Amino acid sequence: MKNSTHQMAGLPVTPLLFKRMAIGAAVGLFLIALFLLNGAPANPAWGKAWFVRPLVVVPIAGAAGAFLLHGLDRIRQQQQWNKWLVGAVGVLLYFIVLWMGTILGLAGTFWD
Repeated sequence: MKNSTHQMAGLPVTPLLFKRMAIGAAVGLFLIALFLLNGAPANPAWGKAWFVRPLVVVPIAGAAGAFLLHGLDRIRQQQQWNKWLVGAVGVLLYFIVLWMGTILGLAGTFWD
């Protein structure tokens, strides 16, 4: 019998990958929910369900950022000298992806 491994973008699909993506999505959901609850009152022209799009798009972006961070983990484990540098770049990339997801989620409402 063949031993098959599933891969996504060249990375093996493991429970650790799903855990990191779930944490990234939860961070995105928490931050956008906090922003929406503390934001300015909604404009009636936006419609009744205007908040659904940011609550869907931003956690997806958080999961995508965590996927990138997980991909950089392989580089971080290879050599000791660049461990901190790759970790810092990965966290920076995560927040850039999360920021872009926030822009896409809020486009046409708060981001206008």
